[in-house]
Amino acid sequence: MHTTEFTITNNPGKQRFEAAGGEAMLDYQLCNGGIALIHTCVPEKFSGRGLGSALATYAFGYAKENNLTVIVYCPFVKHFIEKYPQYQPQVAQRLRREPETPQ
Repeated sequence: MHTTEFTITNNPGKQRFEAAGGEAMLDYQLCNGGIALIHTCVPEKFSGRGLGSALATYAFGYAKENNLTVIVYCPFVKHFIEKYPQYQPQVAQRLRREPETPQ
């Protein structure tokens, strides 16, 4: 997968998606038909270029292609799915953020 500046790859040996020559990454763990997104790390020199979002997008694409339910532990990815709710259906049912109902 390509962003405008970066190529993202899966490094299954280290269980992470990588970009920028491995400097930026999203760690994951495969478990029971799911993928747990653990931690995103984007160095300051790449900040503000959309690399964290590109890693999250890649992770959700990987999960969809492999029929994996997504379990989110990473605070960045939690924020990402709040901003892009189209990814909510892939998140494990018990972790989904339900829409608020008006009182």
